[in-house]
Amino acid sequence: MDGASVRTERVAETRAAIMAAAERLFAEHGLIAVSSRRISEAAGQGNNTAVGYHFGSKTDLIRAMLERGTGQIEQIRERMLANVGDSDDVRDWVGCLVRPVTEYLASLGAPSWHARFVAQVMTDPVLREAVSAAAVDRPPLRRTLDELGRRLPDLPQPVRHERSDMARLLIVHICADRERALAEGTDLLNLPRRRTRPPRSAANRHPAYPTFPNRGLPTARSTPHRG
Repeated sequence: MDGASVRTERVAETRAAIMAAAERLFAEHGLIAVSSRRISEAAGQGNNTAVGYHFGSKTDLIRAMLERGTGQIEQIRERMLANVGDSDDVRDWVGCLVRPVTEYLASLGAPSWHARFVAQVMTDPVLREAVSAAAVDRPPLRRTLDELGRRLPDLPQPVRHERSDMARLLIVHICADRERALAEGTDLLNLPRRRTRPPRSAANRHPAYPTFPNRGLPTARSTPHRG
């Protein structure tokens, strides 16, 4: 391996270490409370300006972290879309919306911090809008939303948008709570989990994430608002 290749590999390793440290710190303490200097230190970097050197601003780092997770989620979604084909079952398209996220999170094992990190991002008004717009531009997600909309022809567009926002909040925050519970060994109410079945085999140790919401949220009958 030549010098340029060694340097490229080291840069990639450093970037990965910084993103891993930042994801944990952001998940546990929030975006505002964590400085670039603290991230560099947690990543084991002697240079406290490592975040700036490798990513630019803290916002640039956050965008890179989201891009990494989103890219893997969209790969899963693309595979699911190929399996769904031209199905007319709303549940298939809701599955293509939700399951790529939960499958990706499950692949991370426990403890993990990605879902809680995303939940923190979604509380920031500027980042939330930028992230949501970028995600919708991804062809697999765009097709999923379009196909789901075509199977709900009787649902008014404003109601469809409202329910889309509700589904997004459900996915983000329930996954974040589930991730926290798995990391802490509790259930979603902070109660200790009781083992009711044998431990998972070595071949099946991914934690289970719910595949909500079911078809009820998008297909529920719309009623007019009453003043």
